[in-house]
Amino acid sequence: MPAADYKMHEVHWLLDMFNTVDVGLVVLDRQYRVCSWNGFMENHSGLLPIAVQGRELFEVFPSIDEHWFRTKTESVFVLKNRSFTIWEQKPYIFRFKNYRPITGKADYMYQNATFIPLTDTRGEVTHICVIIYDVTDEAVNKLELEEANRLLEQISRTDSLTQLPNRGFWEETLDKEFKRLKRNGGCDSLLMFDVDHFKAINDTYGHASGDKALQHLAALLKGTLRESDMAARYGGEEFVVILYDTDAQGALVFAERLRQLIASTKVVLDEVQLGMTISAGIAQYRSGFLQYPQWIAAADKALYRSKQAGRNQTTVAED
Repeated sequence: MPAADYKMHEVHWLLDMFNTVDVGLVVLDRQYRVCSWNGFMENHSGLLPIAVQGRELFEVFPSIDEHWFRTKTESVFVLKNRSFTIWEQKPYIFRFKNYRPITGKADYMYQNATFIPLTDTRGEVTHICVIIYDVTDEAVNKLELEEANRLLEQISRTDSLTQLPNRGFWEETLDKEFKRLKRNGGCDSLLMFDVDHFKAINDTYGHASGDKALQHLAALLKGTLRESDMAARYGGEEFVVILYDTDAQGALVFAERLRQLIASTKVVLDEVQLGMTISAGIAQYRSGFLQYPQWIAAADKALYRSKQAGRNQTTVAED
């Protein structure tokens, strides 16, 4: 084959690859005008090369973050270095719809991109090539895995019956708060309470009804809490609350409001309206506590005193 014919074939092959390769290829000049636009870009944008060539990229795609794009590509023009971006940093550059059936959960194509400097015969960068990779499958799989892990973590921290935090997670949180108070000082209180004569509810109406009663109580507790406070099911019919930035007197006001609400609200069990009461104990943080279990023990002791005194009341721990 003559050299001239071979060169023509080589050009034809390069053009064929340019238009059929499964990545987006866009060549821009220094004024960000489109010089080349391959088949991938045409197929996903719906715009023919003739419709975009010579036009400024930001005019054709106003959805592109122009400031970010110019900042990202300026070093490519000036320093003659390649630059990269991944979908975790920016989900996409070109807002193309996702048409891939496997990843139908994504509305738009997730993209990685490479920016390559193109030099003239004098070695000056006159153009850049932007390569767009469709990484939607990879991105969706990673996002779904992260969501699954997040849900698993949430499940591991949540009491399945009441949907309150469970004891383990609550104690982790309390331990961190206790250490913060040790370092910086502060005024938090613990509230511990349980349902009076709960065994009688289980024995009379069955454990399913007992579970319903606990769910009813948890709903009342959630509705009473401030957003900053943290309640948990401590075990069985026992519940605990961290009341942040609250002294014993403020905790007593909260506990009494909750106690009176529970006592005045009926739960329906087997078509019977049942009233419940709670006994509660409060312990304000004291610098003399060496570990957080001592704080819990103080609230538990105050709760025990409420039971001894006849139940359906709140007791504040003695200093």
